[in-house]
Amino acid sequence: MVRKTWRTPVLTEAFDAVDIIRTKRDRGVLSPEQIDWTIDAYTRGVIADEQMAALNMAILLNGMDRAEISRWTAAMIASGERMDFSGLRRPDGGVKATSDKHSTGGVGDKITLPLAPLVAVFGVAVPQLSGRGLGHTGGTLDKLESIP
Repeated sequence: MVRKTWRTPVLTEAFDAVDIIRTKRDRGVLSPEQIDWTIDAYTRGVIADEQMAALNMAILLNGMDRAEISRWTAAMIASGERMDFSGLRRPDGGVKATSDKHSTGGVGDKITLPLAPLVAVFGVAVPQLSGRGLGHTGGTLDKLESIP
């Protein structure tokens, strides 16, 4: 008879999502390493949506200090794919400055349509990633397509 031995799996994660949620719930400050891990673990599916929702609620209720906000923003930026617009050139061949205007959407969201061309008049490239069919307000493409 073969005897099976059960082993407890070894956790390879640097932190535990519940501990991080508890820290913010109890008005603690997250370390840069905890923030980096949180964003990375969420994008890898290690942190469940429910856990991220609980953490976001704790952050909403108890806030973050400037260092936490700065690190959270940097971690979010580092978590995604970056687009390279360095090849954009002015007519004289110089490097064109680039800017971004991102909309969170919502009723009355009309600023993207006039702002992008206004800034472009001053020689600034405003690469726009636009969506359509974003609920009852529509995306920027829906708004542009509604102009006769």
